[in-house]
Amino acid sequence: MEKLQSYKSRGFQYQLGDFQLRVGKVVPSHSENLRGIVMEVEYIPISPMEKARQIMEEFVDICKKPSQKRSVPGHFLHMEPNFAEYGLLDYYTPQHTAVQYATVVPQMIATQTRRVQAARN
Repeated sequence: MEKLQSYKSRGFQYQLGDFQLRVGKVVPSHSENLRGIVMEVEYIPISPMEKARQIMEEFVDICKKPSQKRSVPGHFLHMEPNFAEYGLLDYYTPQHTAVQYATVVPQMIATQTRRVQAARN
């Protein structure tokens, strides 16, 4: 059986007008080897996700621009799980955040694994 490993995310929280922004690094629980950086964006005035979607997309596009101009390694990966699969409604809750982390961390691990394998070949 494959050995399971847990991960943690530690970072900072910022308030930018009506937006709550959380940025943190993702590392294995017993190490500081960076696996990725996660950014959560919350639009505080609106909890129904469908109503906030356009505003959120515009905000993330604005955040992407500085990293694109500076040629920062890596890329933004937008993760939007099918929340209905988990019995979650359109009104955003902490359970939605948990599902997003459960989706994004395996994606980070897979991306890192592919990079390591490509470097070995």
